[in-house]
Amino acid sequence: MLIGRLTAGDDFCGIRNTSFQDGENIGFVIYYNVIGLYVNAGTAKFTVALEKMGNKPVYHVMGVGTSNPTYDWIFKVRDKYESYFDTANLQPLKFIRNISEGGFKHSENVSFNQQTNTAVTTTGVYKMPGCIQDVLSAIYYARNIDFDKYQVGDKIPFNMFLDNEVHSLYIKYEGKEEIKTKYGKFRAIRFKPLLVKGTLFSGGEKMTVWVSDDPNHIPLRIESPIVVGNVKVDMMQYSNLRYPLTSNITYN
Repeated sequence: MLIGRLTAGDDFCGIRNTSFQDGENIGFVIYYNVIGLYVNAGTAKFTVALEKMGNKPVYHVMGVGTSNPTYDWIFKVRDKYESYFDTANLQPLKFIRNISEGGFKHSENVSFNQQTNTAVTTTGVYKMPGCIQDVLSAIYYARNIDFDKYQVGDKIPFNMFLDNEVHSLYIKYEGKEEIKTKYGKFRAIRFKPLLVKGTLFSGGEKMTVWVSDDPNHIPLRIESPIVVGNVKVDMMQYSNLRYPLTSNITYN
């Protein structure tokens, strides 16, 4: 498998953006299952805006997740993530996280210096390896990976900075298949990201992600166990994609 002969820089350094664009907007519905039945428990929304940080053009990506008020008594979620990353190399410059999950609240504000390979937070300055990612930038970077050059079971490693630590993670490629969603039938690429243990998700290869098998590589479905029960996240809305969603084969 490629994990044995790849370093974190091989596929997470130097890729240019060919999958998303300014103005992209993707909405998801979050389904929760604890007794064998999935219920509509929340929503998530991801947006992309082309902005400037200093004189440098950056993509400002925002992800917001909210549990439905009806199910807040089970596990109330109010999460907001923001990442500003360089348009030239998709490396993060700033990361902001404000989460509230089941009574646990946490804020994080990180400034990345690509020249010195350091991250500055409210608690200090941390050394990093090159080509570091944050939670959001890693998602958009991964959308630009050419999965056609990998074999089933290959692991694509990368480094992520989160909670003042560098985490060595990977994406495990699991091949291609067709999936049915409420939005239609799609050709999809399936992979499993190695997760960092948190308040909602346990660590390990327990999450499965399907992205569209077209140049957009937008997430179509995510399934994972959580602390109590399971979640399924389905794409239900999109606008301003860079390319037509040709993976949608509903009417073929």
